[in-house]
Amino acid sequence: MRRRVLIGLAVVVIIVTVVFSAAFAFQRKLIYLPSGGPLPSAAEVLPSGQDVTLTTSDGLRLGAWYFPVEDARAAVLVAPGNAGNRSLRLPLAEALNRRGMSVLLLDYRAYGGNPGSPSEEGLALDVRAARDFLVRQKPDRLLYFGESLGAAVVTELATEHPPDGLVLRSPFTELAAVGKRHYPFLPVNLLLRDRFPVSEYAQRLRVPVTVVYGAADSIVPPELSRAVADAANGRAVVVPGADHNDLVLLDGPEVVDAVAELAGG
Repeated sequence: MRRRVLIGLAVVVIIVTVVFSAAFAFQRKLIYLPSGGPLPSAAEVLPSGQDVTLTTSDGLRLGAWYFPVEDARAAVLVAPGNAGNRSLRLPLAEALNRRGMSVLLLDYRAYGGNPGSPSEEGLALDVRAARDFLVRQKPDRLLYFGESLGAAVVTELATEHPPDGLVLRSPFTELAAVGKRHYPFLPVNLLLRDRFPVSEYAQRLRVPVTVVYGAADSIVPPELSRAVADAANGRAVVVPGADHNDLVLLDGPEVVDAVAELAGG
């Protein structure tokens, strides 16, 4: 009997070890869900569009789309979420252009046909290359817009390079908080390699911050987004009935108005 119990315990330990090892090894495949290329040229999707190449400090050359507006009242760096590529964010660029703002649609490493492998450190380098490009355009005002995971990326950037305003769409307090919600059977805090501690960064900000989130978000719980707004002493805008990937949170009036207000009207 004792031998059977020991064998059973050994099997359980082996299974748990395999599951945890797999979760650790393949976690970035669950976090980052890039769509590749090739993509059309920026001018094909919007007449004013320009294809630009962003060079990161670790030597990657990333494709991006820039949509300038003459006499723009602000330039907006758009940092996307964890899935798709920049083509999915085109409606947002069009809406912001109509409100008099130039827009840079970034694709991270491995997204949109770009080289490299995504990680927390890598995305931080990517967004800095995007900011460097916009700074060279000498905009009157520079705003950051971050969508979900992108909200974490631009919040970290803002601690080092403060913008004139920051809009965070559906942010989480830290990546582990989302992981615990979706994988309650795993010790997420122990396994997670990329942390994205958004609330910690938000507490250090001294710039205007607006947080927009959906009341029915099934990916990032609404209370996490509200907590980020509190940490940043920012304004919270809730979109009733909206889930994480609903179109109203892409280019709906609450999102576009939040950016326009920080641009100055």
